[in-house]
Amino acid sequence: MRDVLLHTPEGVRDCYNSEFERKEGMEHQVKVTMQSYGFHQLMTPTFEYFEIFHKERGTVSSREMYKFVDRDGETLVLRPDMTPQAARCVAKYYKQETMPIRLFYHGSVFVNYSEHQGKLKESTQLGAELYNDSSVEADAEMAALMIDCLRAAGLKKFQVVVGQADFFRALAEEANLTEEETGELQNLIEMKNVFAVEQILSEKEISEELKDIFSKLSTHFGSIETIHLMKQMTKNQRAISSLERLCAFYDVMCDYGKEAYISFDLGMLSRFNYYTGVIFRAYTYGTGDVIAAGGRYDKLVAQFGKEAPAIGIAVYADQIMTALMRQGLQKQPEADGVLLVYSAANRKKAVSLAERLRAEGKKVTLLEKETYREQELSDYAKRNGISEIVECD
Repeated sequence: MRDVLLHTPEGVRDCYNSEFERKEGMEHQVKVTMQSYGFHQLMTPTFEYFEIFHKERGTVSSREMYKFVDRDGETLVLRPDMTPQAARCVAKYYKQETMPIRLFYHGSVFVNYSEHQGKLKESTQLGAELYNDSSVEADAEMAALMIDCLRAAGLKKFQVVVGQADFFRALAEEANLTEEETGELQNLIEMKNVFAVEQILSEKEISEELKDIFSKLSTHFGSIETIHLMKQMTKNQRAISSLERLCAFYDVMCDYGKEAYISFDLGMLSRFNYYTGVIFRAYTYGTGDVIAAGGRYDKLVAQFGKEAPAIGIAVYADQIMTALMRQGLQKQPEADGVLLVYSAANRKKAVSLAERLRAEGKKVTLLEKETYREQELSDYAKRNGISEIVECD
């Protein structure tokens, strides 16, 4: 049993020494980038009431949450998603604010994945949320922020795929699909399962035009031309409006000079049902996982008592670290600090010197040298990223 306790449970892992320093350094650069856009940091609790994340909020399913009961009998959960938490905070602390609100966060989320073996169940997210701004300029600003965060993290080649949640919903309502049918069709389109999509549609009494659009959602993705082509295929005014907004979004991204990072996929549909408009996912090579995501959720904050349009992004630190490693972009932290070795006879002098060096801002490791050989000291310094060995005479 003692040997078993040396290992972590499935889905969690330790992060230490140089790996931790690399991750912390990367996260610092992302936070600095978010601050450069005028965002202010928010810290939320690791656990909350279950109702913050229940199905009606559109977050992860109940079976994927880590739940427990407090001594008053209330059901609590480890947060599976930070967006509802941030929405709660805005409704509570910014209830009267009508100007834009910019908040960012950094912390762990916990999702008890049952279908993905090897996927982390505790992962680190850095996210930014923009409230009280319903404009297409806000959509583009958050996409630009996502791109700059990924560049600040050290990635050089990646793509931000853009979709539109309301486009699919408008078509689903036109087809009179039930909630269950909508969910099933959404999953199949997400999986690019064209044959299964066509099978479901063949059993429904909907127009051939609508069937054709649903079928093409799995296969039509790419440049802005994809959006223009899809616009010509529908007469649904709500769907057309959502596509026109994507065209306007692209124009603003061109103003940012970041259009090369953008592609479009109307078949990309988030599992978070609170999204109401534009949605983002970022991908890079070296990992099959999404490295950042986000989108517009104009109705979520109202569930906590404040009418406020909102759009947010989340950067997935663990996936980015994997990508950086596989792409050969991880930099070892630069060696710094001093290993101050001394003999028992001059310990007081060594302690005094260490305090003076620390006051100058240096990192100092004290070590009594008499029981160690010179090579052992050298190897120790190398293992711990120490650049200088000083002997206190």
